Amino acid sequence: MSKNKDNIEKERVKKKLRAVSPARWIALCIMLAITVMSFVFFDWVFSEDPNKSPFADPNTGVLFFDKTISLVPTLVRCIQYVTIWLLIVTIAALIIRKAFGKSHRGMTISSLICNLLNWLNAIVVIIIVLSAFGVDTTALITGAGVLTLIVGLGMQSLIADIVAGLFIVFENEFNVGDYITVGDFRGEVISIGVRTTKIKAVGNVKIINNSDLRGVINHDTDVSVAKTLIDIEYGAKLPEVEKVIKKHVGKLKVEHATDEVSYDGVASLGASGVTLQFTCHCKEADIFAANRELNAAVKTMFDDNKIDIPFPQIVVHKG
Repeated sequence: MSKNKDNIEKERVKKKLRAVSPARWIALCIMLAITVMSFVFFDWVFSEDPNKSPFADPNTGVLFFDKTISLVPTLVRCIQYVTIWLLIVTIAALIIRKAFGKSHRGMTISSLICNLLNWLNAIVVIIIVLSAFGVDTTALITGAGVLTLIVGLGMQSLIADIVAGLFIVFENEFNVGDYITVGDFRGEVISIGVRTTKIKAVGNVKIINNSDLRGVINHDTDVSVAKTLIDIEYGAKLPEVEKVIKKHVGKLKVEHATDEVSYDGVASLGASGVTLQFTCHCKEADIFAANRELNAAVKTMFDDNKIDIPFPQIVVHKG
């Protein structure tokens, strides 16, 4: 069972390290093929001589078709520029994933950098396409800078999310793959983005703005502890019960525990019985399974040694 869990964990890490999806690879290969063919048949595609290129001066008799055919060289030029840029970004993403993706912190940093590259990628592609169609991108970039300043004043929450995300990564508060608790939600960090952090638990993914991550508990900073509290009757003699427990506690089998079960003593004096505490160490990913197994093991030990667990009791006093 443990080997299967290790294999699943390795597959999960490999999936996170995959920088490019298969669909993106296919699209990139198609665009790369078009780019190569455009250079092979450069004169046929880009020549301004109608005798060499059918796109130079089309004359089909229909204005719409003429305009569409004449745009083919421009579209091919767009594909060339975009393909070269995407190829550079894809190779950079692969290098980043390989360089940083060997640890949880490395995966976190590479994930954040790749998210930033995706945003930059979208902006650059738009500028490349507009430039290929003859739009003055210099004026556009200048105007975008002024517009960004104006919009930024009204998007303080977005800026706060971005800054908080950077502090989370560079202060190493938690990383991708860590188990954390935010409010009443406990789960595994699967992504730390520019604006949001995603936490997964029991098949559900909680998306939280980085600026809203307050009072976070990181459970991966130390070995986790599975704990069981169980009552015995007040009528039972505690020294005799503890003698039986110490004799058998080392034999308890908890599959997901990383060490032996320990008896910690009396945790509290309850309304109906004396509460005893048992603990064992485990991985944070196995905390719930270890708790269930520890409960079952302690209950079985009590049953085998005829140690009774009391029912709730009510004492009525008549003055």
